[in-house]
Amino acid sequence: MRKLKLGQWIGLIALVLSLYILWQMREVLLLIFAAVVLATSLNRLARQFQRLGLKRGISVAISVALFLALIVGFFWLIVPSFLVQFRELTKQVPQGLERLSIWLDQLETRVPTPVTPYIPDINSLVKQAQPFVNQALGSSFALLSGSLEAVVKTLLVLVLTGMLLADPQSYRKVFIRLFPSFYRRRVDKILDECEISLEGWITGAMIAMGVIGMMSLIGLSILRVKSALALAVLAGFLNLIPNLGPTISVVPAMAIALLDGPVKPLLVLGLYFFIQQMEGNFITPIVMAHQVSLLPAVTLISQLFFAYFFGFLGLFLALPLTVVAKIWFKQVIVKDVLDEWEHKPKTESEYVVVSNPSEAVNPVTQTNDYDEDRPTH
Repeated sequence: MRKLKLGQWIGLIALVLSLYILWQMREVLLLIFAAVVLATSLNRLARQFQRLGLKRGISVAISVALFLALIVGFFWLIVPSFLVQFRELTKQVPQGLERLSIWLDQLETRVPTPVTPYIPDINSLVKQAQPFVNQALGSSFALLSGSLEAVVKTLLVLVLTGMLLADPQSYRKVFIRLFPSFYRRRVDKILDECEISLEGWITGAMIAMGVIGMMSLIGLSILRVKSALALAVLAGFLNLIPNLGPTISVVPAMAIALLDGPVKPLLVLGLYFFIQQMEGNFITPIVMAHQVSLLPAVTLISQLFFAYFFGFLGLFLALPLTVVAKIWFKQVIVKDVLDEWEHKPKTESEYVVVSNPSEAVNPVTQTNDYDEDRPTH
């Protein structure tokens, strides 16, 4: 076994330390990547305005203004409507409990005496649920602090996005200079492919969001669920998180449908199940196959991987992270390493030793099926 030299040991230690530092900075790197994805989206929109004859600065300003207007419109549409509906829901919950208590009292007078102890009492149920309520109230402080942290991170992403949009080529050159000089032109081409793929993913995501939102709006309007437009917008937005997003979006829809009776939430559940099946089996596979060609199994595995190691932010960015990782793996590992890996022939001193000298074979002249098909370099 060959021993490592001092310089090689230093290089190995530096590599391990670099990987450790990057792992400790993983959340910051994810926020930077989120800013890159957002900047790529707005940069594409700015290019559309530039093709209309507008200057770069004006195009960027219009793109950022439209994005901020979209965010404000989203919260203006979602938050007030949900607050009104959930305020009404909190008023109806005590009334429902009171009706349930009256119904149980009536049932207690009609059933045989031996069965009476088995009928639940509302007061005892409330006492049993009190610890869970206290725990939920206690966790609300943690939820508040987490919300403030999310706001700070969002502002950081927006600031980074603005900086990247102002002068994207300068930051691109800085990133390319992190690589050896002989590989920088290659990295520049890989970044071009990453940008094209991210734009394709953004286009596919927008199409899928629009289709899911429209289907949700039509279904909820037919069922006459209150705040159908807000719920449809929320369902379209949460579709950015495949598999888990549609499951989350059904919760507020069922809660608001509960205002109209116990049957309508079941109908809403059936509607969202149908939409989720359409999204998972037809919409997303067809759209993404034309845009980024990601296999469904790869998508699910990447979600599990990034969610386990990076939390909710990793889950939210799982698809664009997978798109970029796929390109880097394909271009660097497969094309630049594995495809260029030549088979080194043995030297004359490495002939195979056999008992009969006439059966000895020179490995240099020996060929196999793989060598015949391997292109020469």
